[in-house]
Parts: sequence; C-alpha cells; structure tokens
Amino acid sequence: MRVSPTAAALVASTLTVFSWGHSALAQESSSDLAKKLSNPIASLISVPFQFNYDSGYGPADGNREVLNIQPVIPFSLNEDWNLISRTITPVIWQNDIAGASGHQFGLGDTTQSLFFSPKQPGSGALIWGAGPAFLLPTATDELLGSGKWGAGPTAVALKQQGPWTYGMLANHIWSFAGQRDRDDVSATFLQPFVSYTTPDAWTFTLNTESTYDWEHNDWSVPLNLQVSKLVKFGKQPVSLTAGARYWAQSPDSGPDGWGVRVAVTFLFPK
Repeated sequence: MRVSPTAAALVASTLTVFSWGHSALAQESSSDLAKKLSNPIASLISVPFQFNYDSGYGPADGNREVLNIQPVIPFSLNEDWNLISRTITPVIWQNDIAGASGHQFGLGDTTQSLFFSPKQPGSGALIWGAGPAFLLPTATDELLGSGKWGAGPTAVALKQQGPWTYGMLANHIWSFAGQRDRDDVSATFLQPFVSYTTPDAWTFTLNTESTYDWEHNDWSVPLNLQVSKLVKFGKQPVSLTAGARYWAQSPDSGPDGWGVRVAVTFLFPK
C-alpha cells in the first residue's frame, strides 16, 4: 500500500495528537459535545478535516487519498428554525485510478447541502432536517471530478437516546449543466449510522456511505468503523478520529479491500 509523503505526515501527526491529548476535557462537558458532534445537524459550528486512503482502483490497482474539508455552520432563522450549512470540499491525491492514468493532485467537486431543521425535536424525540443539495464542479483536473453542475434534495433524521445516536442522512443529485462530453450525474447517497458515546467522551461509530449510480447501475458501499475522542487544547475543543473501512461493493473501476480514515474536527460551541 503506497501512501504519499504528505498523506503519511497527516496520518502520523493526527495519531500522535490522538494519543497525546485524550484526557484534557472535563467528563460532562466533553460528553455533551461529543454527542452533539454525532448529530449532523446539531446547532454547533464544526470544521472537520477528514483523511481517507483507498486502493484497488481499476486494472492498475491504483490508489486515492482524499482530504475532505467539511465545515458545518448553523444559522438561526427564527425562534423555531435553524438553517444548517454542510460543505464538503475534497483535496485529492491519486495514482493510476483509470488504468495507467498517472498521478493527479488538486481539488475535487464540492457538495453543498442546506438543511432546514426545527430547533426542538419533533414527535418521539425525532431530530430532522431537509433541504437542497448542490454539486459544484470545482475539480482542477477532469479525472478529479464530474465536470457537471448538479442539484437535488437532501434529508436527515435521527434520534439520540442516552448514549446512543442513530439515524440516516440521504441525498439524490442530478446534473443539469456542465461539460457536454462528460457523463450525466444521477446518484443516490445513503448514510445510515449508529454511534455510542461514553461518559468520558469516547464515541464509537458504525456507518455506511453508500452511493448508487443510476447512470451506470453501480453500487459503492464502504462500511466504516471508527472511534473518536473529544479533547481540549487550551480552550479549543477538538475531536480526534481514527478508523478503518471495508469496501463491501464497488464498481469494477472502483476501490476494493480495506481503507483507512483519520480526522481532526475543530468545534466552536456557543
């Protein structure tokens, strides 16, 4: 498994910080923040930097490393409703993902989601949000993105009971403009998740981030298992994450086997 020096440095530094700072927060406040972080539409500003490594792409067994920059920003619309902005901008390193296609580095396409969400849980303590999602062709190389503008609906629903959080986030995006010589986009994203947060702010999470490509009739199904710990450096709360994933299904040109995920998330509570 070949990893770029930049990615290796990011992994090493993240794991070093993970082992160094794990006892810094008081139990009650850290546990509360960790549970909020398990809620994709919590009224909490967070900025995750999430690194993923996957391999096995195509006939040349290519590899891809992705640093997802994922700010989540809530806006109070009135006394009853929030608007939650979730942005995912990937920075990608990849090698031979389409046969002997060489090395590419740069930005991928950005996904922007907006969730209108009630400030108070609904019937049965259900937390939910819904709104539009947009695909923005920000890729700096044609092998790093779709070359298309896209849009569609997105929604999330979850419950938090005691230490448990469980629910699902989903969207569907259709392309409506962009480069005419590129394939159209029609993709459904499904992310069921369950997590358990301990009193000392460890969180154990199992999810999938499955995508069905309606244009090519292909599933991509990675199973993710990860552990996070909320710590504090000075006054700054930070969540540190490490985990592994297994590709249960992917297109012939997609990744296979095992992958790695590490992340650092900066939190800015009110």
